[in-house]
Amino acid sequence: MIIKNGTVYDPLNGIKGERMDLFIEGGRMVEEAKGEVIDASGLIVFPGGVDLHSHIAGSKVNLGRLMRPEDHRRDPVPRTEVTRSGTGYTVPTTYVTGYRYAVLGYTTVMEAAMPPLTARHVHEELDDIPMVDKGAFTMMGNNHFVMKYLKEGNWEKLRNFVAWLLKATKGYAIKLVNPGGVENWKWGKNVEGLDDQVENYGVTPREIIRGLARVNEELGLPHPIHVHCNKLGTPGKFGIVVDTVETVVAERGRIHITHIQFNSYGGEDWATLSSAAPEVAKAINRSEGATCDLGQVIFGEATTMTGDGPWQHQLFRLTGNKWYNSDVEMEVGAGIVPYTFKPKSLVNAVQWTIGLEVALLVEDPWKVVLTTDHPNAGPFYRYPKVIEWLMSRKAREKTLSEVHRAASSRSTLPSLDREYSLYEIAVITRAAPARLLGLRRKGHLGVGADADVALYEFREDDIEGSFSRAKYVIKDGEIVVKDGRVVKEHWGKTFWVSPPGELPEDAREEFERYYTVSLENYPVEPEYLPRSEVIPCG
Repeated sequence: MIIKNGTVYDPLNGIKGERMDLFIEGGRMVEEAKGEVIDASGLIVFPGGVDLHSHIAGSKVNLGRLMRPEDHRRDPVPRTEVTRSGTGYTVPTTYVTGYRYAVLGYTTVMEAAMPPLTARHVHEELDDIPMVDKGAFTMMGNNHFVMKYLKEGNWEKLRNFVAWLLKATKGYAIKLVNPGGVENWKWGKNVEGLDDQVENYGVTPREIIRGLARVNEELGLPHPIHVHCNKLGTPGKFGIVVDTVETVVAERGRIHITHIQFNSYGGEDWATLSSAAPEVAKAINRSEGATCDLGQVIFGEATTMTGDGPWQHQLFRLTGNKWYNSDVEMEVGAGIVPYTFKPKSLVNAVQWTIGLEVALLVEDPWKVVLTTDHPNAGPFYRYPKVIEWLMSRKAREKTLSEVHRAASSRSTLPSLDREYSLYEIAVITRAAPARLLGLRRKGHLGVGADADVALYEFREDDIEGSFSRAKYVIKDGEIVVKDGRVVKEHWGKTFWVSPPGELPEDAREEFERYYTVSLENYPVEPEYLPRSEVIPCG
């Protein structure tokens, strides 16, 4: 295949809007090729999009679907001659999830929270999502064995256990959610800061974060530790995210702070809520090895779902909405609460400003990734609206004029002139997440890259519309979307890592004593990943 005369944006190769031809053969980008020609005159050409934080598969997501019958009524998706039917809106069904990512031009998506005990379920659903490559992050911040070995100071056992757990779950990265706080939630408690004690273990969140960051580097994992900070969603607690970043980078570790908007709240309570985005952005700017994704609020319906059980209970008490809570033995917890972000709500309006502020105040776009923490702050298929806000101060001002008027005085957003360029959009939606994930064949269009390409008819007067429906999407060298419609169903791969290390013998003994499943039935068998690729460590 040949893509001719397109205006190419490929940040990993330093290409900033150059008119050029691209060549595809055997599912990869090559120097020269023959075959079908796509005339890309007047089109912009990006690598396929890479989403490093979304909730698309697993028991939590499936329960979210069960809790939202209103989703099914509001957004039924009929079948076509190519695609299956389903439902969408806040928690789309598996097939609809894949189709909607593809139409946006995304070709790789990571499930951001996989409980080890339910990893088999996660992989079954990932395998049921067409069109995209994918992977899942294994949750470890409240794991019994992690805290046990940290308390003992036994680094060898901790390293071996983490390596084994990633292999057993076919996971991609180390995920921490409210480290220590979810364990305390089993006793109706939480943690208030990084140095609080975790019930029954005598360790602190700081020790968990620092310990897993050290193990991450020793194992040479491709992605930094992926951290949902303590006291998420709490006014005045923005200092915790700053402290968390500094705890890791002080020891030359890498850390990715996820959905940073939810941890950047100033004020003393909800009545005085204000943006602390400037302080948080400064911490990211000055900290080598620290990156973040936005968790940008989208006004409208959302379904909050997170492994942070105490936060979900707090949200239930604040809203009175439906609430689900779960505890996954020895490992994690979770909660689900439907929510509506309202433009005339002062709290929601301030939340909306914060994600955009962080994106505009972090100086290096390679440290930022566009997300909505789907479906927590809004559905992923609203990414084009976020792109419009980032590229157009006029679009931001228009939305500011429509939200609660006090939001402008509690945020620096009205004073920010910066507008993202197309090149920077390609960074935060393609190049940066691919590099952060260590996926060397993703996020660029150089020779040897996977032939994942998105072409758009870009119009400055309709930025949102331009990115809502790709003109063409090519996945592994095949046209899968044309004129905003899926024209071919395609099945991607699942990525996972296999670092060296085996389960410590004492963990084997305790597993049999405390778990309700046998150790032999715990790891995910290869047949659950019929299409997979192991990404090397180191």
